Amino acid sequence: MASGNSGIKTNPFIFFLPALLFYTIFIIIISNDVLWGDEALYINYAQNLLHGFYSDPPPKITLSDGPGYSLFILPFIALHLPFIVIRLMNAVLIYLSVILLYKVLVKFVPVKRALFFSIFWAAYYNYLDFISLMCSETLGIFLIAVLIFLLVKAFDPATDSKMNKYLYLAGFALGYLVLTKVIFGYVLLCMFIGVVIIWITKRRVINYRKTIIILLVAFVTITPYLIYTYNLTGKIYYLGTSGGNNLYWMSSPAEGEYGSWFLSPSIKSDTIAFEKRVKTTEKGGALNLKNRSSYITGYEDSLKLHHQKNFEEILSFNGAEKDDAYKRIALDNIHKHPGKFIKNCVSNVGRILFNYPYSYTIQKSGTLIRFPLNGIILVLMLFCAIPTIVNWKKIAFAIRFMLLFAFIYLGGSVLGSAEFRMFTVVVPIILLWIATVTQKSLKIKITGW
Repeated sequence: MASGNSGIKTNPFIFFLPALLFYTIFIIIISNDVLWGDEALYINYAQNLLHGFYSDPPPKITLSDGPGYSLFILPFIALHLPFIVIRLMNAVLIYLSVILLYKVLVKFVPVKRALFFSIFWAAYYNYLDFISLMCSETLGIFLIAVLIFLLVKAFDPATDSKMNKYLYLAGFALGYLVLTKVIFGYVLLCMFIGVVIIWITKRRVINYRKTIIILLVAFVTITPYLIYTYNLTGKIYYLGTSGGNNLYWMSSPAEGEYGSWFLSPSIKSDTIAFEKRVKTTEKGGALNLKNRSSYITGYEDSLKLHHQKNFEEILSFNGAEKDDAYKRIALDNIHKHPGKFIKNCVSNVGRILFNYPYSYTIQKSGTLIRFPLNGIILVLMLFCAIPTIVNWKKIAFAIRFMLLFAFIYLGGSVLGSAEFRMFTVVVPIILLWIATVTQKSLKIKITGW
């Protein structure tokens, strides 16, 4: 493990202040008092928590997201602070994620290289999509950075005397990440099963024992929520009601549909009505998630043609039963049309990396700005793949842990309708991996520092 430069004069808190200033100005310029997307949902959840509950009671159970972000904004809602205050917290969270990434990088690579990759992350403009919104992605990014930092501490032999502290903190951070982005709950379960199987044959390896402790602490952290969802639904390890919806759209066998998600339709005058989306003209241009392209004319007719019969069944249920109906129809679609599902998965990879393609959507030139940063990352990921496999045991255990964590998450995301922002959440892990692998196999000359 590289120790970095002990004589470094760079204070990351000061060095990256311009980034914090830019994020703050950007948020102030494009924010307004109008709630968009899931913002109203998170606020409603926070208000519910103030009244002693989270979801609506059965049968209209609403568990679209975990309580992590709603708990985070709870103090702001309780104090009736303006929405702009909550949104400005996104600037602080991204700023702190940059600093935490830098502090981890200097443990493994020289200072200049650590600065290079930290600046890349600070300038990673793709998170400007949602930085001005009250949404869970920015908190998820911060928690990923915290988790990386704590895992490096937990698995560092030099901190073994304090290992319990870091193990428990890392486990709590992982658990809170699950509560914030529930898809990580399935990653947690997969990793726990895998590491227990490995530990059975390698009980003397201390890092596996540490991993089990971290994962167990994470499970303990989410247990109150799991007990709550069990009481609501009668289902074990039930994290939310949105998984079936995502899987349903991914399983669509209709030609011209690429597995992208649509808002569930509503019933109006005994007729199923799909959302009418028109192009907005918000500030921030292509870097504002509100400025999505409009759908092609008549897309509602196509959705009705392909999905009305299914939604006549789905909309007859509520809560967990509705989620089950989505999953039942989706699995039937996958069974009958496996080739189309694979095509949709390939399209999903495109959406995760480059925000393309979306079903029935008018394309726009702003999509092109998605390619440079993630194109660079993708090329470096491919470059790092073989050295990583060949030298797997030589890579620091904390990085291996996070790398498996990230790729299980991305692999699972491909199977359900995903979006561009889902990749952004784990970019700090990807950058840490690339920085450490290229340190041994690729020289980046940085002058002027």
